Amino acid sequence: MTDYLMNAWYQAGFTEEVPAGGKLGRIICEIPLVFFRRPGGQLTALVDRCAHRFAPLSAGRVDGGAIFCGYHGLGFGAEGTCVHNPHGPIVSALRLRSFPVVERHAIIWVWLGDPDRAEPALIPDLSYIDETPPQARIAGYMPTAANYQLLSDNILDLSHADYLHPDTLGGINTTAKSTNRREGDTIVVDWLAENCEPPPAFRVTLNGAQRADIWTEVVWQAPAVLTLGVAAVPAGQPRTAQDESYTLHNMVPETATTTHYFYCSTRRFRVDDEGFSQFLRGAFAQAFTQEDKPMLEKQQARIGTADFWSLEPVLLKIDAASTRARRLLGQRIADEKTESR
Repeated sequence: MTDYLMNAWYQAGFTEEVPAGGKLGRIICEIPLVFFRRPGGQLTALVDRCAHRFAPLSAGRVDGGAIFCGYHGLGFGAEGTCVHNPHGPIVSALRLRSFPVVERHAIIWVWLGDPDRAEPALIPDLSYIDETPPQARIAGYMPTAANYQLLSDNILDLSHADYLHPDTLGGINTTAKSTNRREGDTIVVDWLAENCEPPPAFRVTLNGAQRADIWTEVVWQAPAVLTLGVAAVPAGQPRTAQDESYTLHNMVPETATTTHYFYCSTRRFRVDDEGFSQFLRGAFAQAFTQEDKPMLEKQQARIGTADFWSLEPVLLKIDAASTRARRLLGQRIADEKTESR
């Protein structure tokens, strides 16, 4: 069985995915969950498995701050207690596990571990999302049949863009200056390509400049929350904060071989340019859906159910950051297991 980091906040979705009266079913770390809102709008998270015959409550209905099983009609309230049993008395066993849930940065966060340790202050700081007008955010969800750490590796080693994304993002990362380091509980890796020929996806922001300086930085934090910052300016021109864009890549394990891949792109320039937003959506669709996803799923198929390290991968210099992240996450999981004994 795969071990997961349980005392952590996981993204279950985006806030807009659970409207009033709606519900959302997601499996995270092999735990089925259902999310719905109370009459005042506050979110609730319960195990998505009726206590009676184990049917998914997400296949039922929400009414008056409770969720009703679509199989036999039992209803459960926000705390997981049964509030309606059409077949007889409500006994104490008719109760579901509930989970701490918080909305922040337009994201639904759920805590799967010890509820007494569920401090909202531990939610990753993604304030760049809040600072970006909604029209300049491009959010998406890409379920992927691959282990979540493979998806993290993909972002921590952007040299792959030169080969997997040659028509959009590639051409600069293999030869760019790169460093990586640990900062507290994060892994940071950056690339700087100076006086380079800009890849096609960057040309639209350069106002016709033929040479560019392109800065890229990825910050990883456990379990697999990554922020990718990038800025492209004409060669020799200083970079400013207004040139930067930041994209969330959040890899949330569904099972050992499937992942909920959430992303949210933000920018500080051309925030009202819908044409530019459409261009970015197309670029993301090509890079993520048509190129990254198929390769990662084929990679997982070759690995199968084997442990990654048991296959003895031959590590290269480009793997330094992803190796740091894997080892740090592994240590966090091991420490958590030791504490729980």
